[in-house]
Amino acid sequence: MRIAVLSGKGGTGKTLVSINLAAATETSAYIDCDVEEPNGYLFFKPRNIQEEEVSVRIPKVNDKLCSGCRKCVDFCKFNALAYIKDKLIIFEDICHSCGGCILLCPEQALTEKEKVIGKVQKGISDQVTVYTGVLNTGEPSGVPIIKKLLAEAKLEITKTTLIDCPPGSACTVMESIKDADYCILVAEPTLFGVHNLNIVYELVKLFNKPFGVVLNKCLDGEDLSEKFCLEKGIRILGRIPFDQELGRLNSNAEIAVRKSEKYRRIFSSLLETVEKEAHHEAASDS
Repeated sequence: MRIAVLSGKGGTGKTLVSINLAAATETSAYIDCDVEEPNGYLFFKPRNIQEEEVSVRIPKVNDKLCSGCRKCVDFCKFNALAYIKDKLIIFEDICHSCGGCILLCPEQALTEKEKVIGKVQKGISDQVTVYTGVLNTGEPSGVPIIKKLLAEAKLEITKTTLIDCPPGSACTVMESIKDADYCILVAEPTLFGVHNLNIVYELVKLFNKPFGVVLNKCLDGEDLSEKFCLEKGIRILGRIPFDQELGRLNSNAEIAVRKSEKYRRIFSSLLETVEKEAHHEAASDS
């Protein structure tokens, strides 16, 4: 089962939920798809790390063949090409590797070359296989790295895979949830939290994914995210209290279920609820 954990912004507790659910299983895979700022490895501290570079193909020009027709320049919506002083210039850092310019070139002056954009890492932390993607600074898209991560993790023989998605609802998030069996939306109990919850709520509906919400940083009194869920008829999977013990563990990069029996019970119960919901949704669809 592939469980994707999302939030409308950073800092809501998405990684907190992901790592603790992964650690609460007998065997699992944890995939950190937040490739611009991965931090799950700080908690898991994986051993026996294997690393592999990820490359994309970008155009290179043969100046002798280029006729200066500018068809490639007009085609590129990312402005990665320019024709200046009788020479085609390629801005590699903003190229999105679509390959359209190469297909359009009537003189076959454009070919491809490999460019390293980041890396993927695989390691072990107790019963969890930890996958981490790292996007090089300045690269326009982490989607190729996320594709590599998800493809590698598919080879794992585990009962549960936790996908720690990037925050927000951009292309990287869409790629992260594409093959997920169930989505967990993590929300804070504030007005701003409701706004960000609505962002990922609309996204999972668009992808027609079964989902539920985990309310984090819960205090006594009105919880606006809970109110939003009740109004929309959204399943609330669980509530995580706002307390000093969890804050201390998290700030020290400790995994709560490995340090506290209280939190082992909370996250084990949450995992059981999610698995039941996912199986119920799968049975309904069939």
